[in-house]
Amino acid sequence: MLSELETASVAVGVKQARRALASGRAVRLYLAKDADPQLIRPLEQQAREIGVEIVWAESMKALGKACGIAVGAACGAVLSSADGAQRGQKSKAH
Repeated sequence: MLSELETASVAVGVKQARRALASGRAVRLYLAKDADPQLIRPLEQQAREIGVEIVWAESMKALGKACGIAVGAACGAVLSSADGAQRGQKSKAH
């Protein structure tokens, strides 16, 4: 399922994912199993509250690679397709 991140419009990183969830643009949230729980727990809770699907990645390294960045990522939010068309594919913040 991580392959979705290679072609979807994605907000990478805690700040970007938090903004995507808050604005209603996130349709799916990927969280790394080895990420700091203090960082991802609030995102997990926020996603559950608003009904956004959560997918767990095996590691930050695997999630970062799937998101197209050279470092690990704690999370990535897949954005609605309409948002990606307006913004031009990926939004990557480290």
